[in-house]
Amino acid sequence: MPEWKPGRKNGDELLAALEAGEVRAAEPLADGTWRVNAWVKEAILELFRTRSASPVGEQRELWPFVDKFGVQAPEAGVRLVPGGSAVRRGAYVAKGCVLMPPCYVNIGAHVGAGTMIDSHALVGSCAQIGARVHVSAAAQIGGVLEPVGARPVIVEDEVLVGGQCGLYEGVLVRARAVLGAGVILTGSTKVYDLVEERELIGTLEEPLEIPAGAVVVPGSRPVTQQRPFDLWATHRRLHVACALIVKYRDAQTDARTALEDALR
Repeated sequence: MPEWKPGRKNGDELLAALEAGEVRAAEPLADGTWRVNAWVKEAILELFRTRSASPVGEQRELWPFVDKFGVQAPEAGVRLVPGGSAVRRGAYVAKGCVLMPPCYVNIGAHVGAGTMIDSHALVGSCAQIGARVHVSAAAQIGGVLEPVGARPVIVEDEVLVGGQCGLYEGVLVRARAVLGAGVILTGSTKVYDLVEERELIGTLEEPLEIPAGAVVVPGSRPVTQQRPFDLWATHRRLHVACALIVKYRDAQTDARTALEDALR
């Protein structure tokens, strides 16, 4: 891969490479781990520093877009339903994807084949979304450009992200997991695996990872008496949010979460 250098011409080449899927902010390795390509985020940040904002799509009625990169026209095989959605330059959207209005896919994002991005959903900068994923209505996939070495949010193949879910801070959701509506996961969210009787929690070096096939729902846990103010909270029966793995995918789960090919 050629070394990237600052400048508008090279910047356009970088955006084109991102849009074609030839360059990614993070990429899967043969052993199942992910490698963060920090130089990609460094290059995108350099574009923010060196480019001026300008009108985009001046032929539009009402207000034109104003941006440093512009928006993409949909590629062949991608269904961008009318109604206010936008895919920013530098994002990759594979064939067979369906984007329902209004949704937004930001720079550096990578969206795999056959994925549906539903209404009011966000795919943030550099987020990595696999193939045949359903990102349900109002779900938020957080983005990351800084710090440049930080892992972006990664959602592997055939994951169902329920309505109003939020994934942030480099969370990794392994293949075929199911996130129930309203699940919020950050890099340090505590997840209780009721099936395997274990606790999952991320660190600064290794953010939270949701196992393959896990079915996750919102939960809460009581405040424990470990710090001075926790006794006060315990007396008032206060709880903090967590997430629960209540099962792993089976035939019944597959039937309930099957994607409808007719919609594609």
